[in-house]
Amino acid sequence: MPNKKSAKKELRKSVKREAANLKVKNVMKTAVKKSLKKVQAADKSVKEDFAVVMKNIDKAAKKGVIKKGAAARKKSRLAKKINTLK
Repeated sequence: MPNKKSAKKELRKSVKREAANLKVKNVMKTAVKKSLKKVQAADKSVKEDFAVVMKNIDKAAKKGVIKKGAAARKKSRLAKKINTLK
């Protein structure tokens, strides 16, 4: 437990940031998992959801929740899987 006033404030800030980052990350992960599930089921509607998933991944990268390279990798791998559905 922090003793100084500034350390206490920093702890409060970090808890808020962690909650916000976790929410962004969970939204992104859920969207990716839904898309992968649709790919497994060979559902053609996954192509309409593709833009939303990309947006969620980009948003997480922009906010620093995941790194830029990790976002690019996730997008690339998902796009590759979706493009196999023809």
